[in-house]
Amino acid sequence: MTTERREPATTADERTMLEGWLEYHRQTLAWKCQDLTDEQLRTPSVEPSTLSLMGLVRHMAEVERSWFRRVLADEPDEKAGPIYYSDADPDGEFRLTETDTWAEASATWQAEIEAARRHAARFGLDDLSVGRHRRTGEQFNLRWIYTHMIEEYARHNGHADLLRERIDGATGD
Repeated sequence: MTTERREPATTADERTMLEGWLEYHRQTLAWKCQDLTDEQLRTPSVEPSTLSLMGLVRHMAEVERSWFRRVLADEPDEKAGPIYYSDADPDGEFRLTETDTWAEASATWQAEIEAARRHAARFGLDDLSVGRHRRTGEQFNLRWIYTHMIEEYARHNGHADLLRERIDGATGD
């Protein structure tokens, strides 16, 4: 598998640019995970941290689900509840066992990305979410959600850079 990343055109309209940068950062995380074994993808950074590349992918699946399915589209928990975490284990996506696989984590992440794209296509940038944030009760427009998702991926891609370098010395932007 070769992950191709493309920056959005420098003259794109706002929506195309926001969607382009979000895709770029999604592709960057996939690239950082490319050509590694399940064991390598489960390798935590430095104890006591449980942060790993597979954990980051599982986390981003949760983040995609939360913002696009629960907040933007107001899907109920029966359809879009937590995947890996729970009230009893709020960091469950980062707690991996030997039975956790890249195939499952990647497929789940990609399914959440596809759901995010479908939901976002129904909204304009200024349209408010149907759902509300579970803690604050706030609504968000799609522009804010896109910007937040870009920030979330960019921050975690920095973590992914360090994790990948620790695993096999690979570096890159």
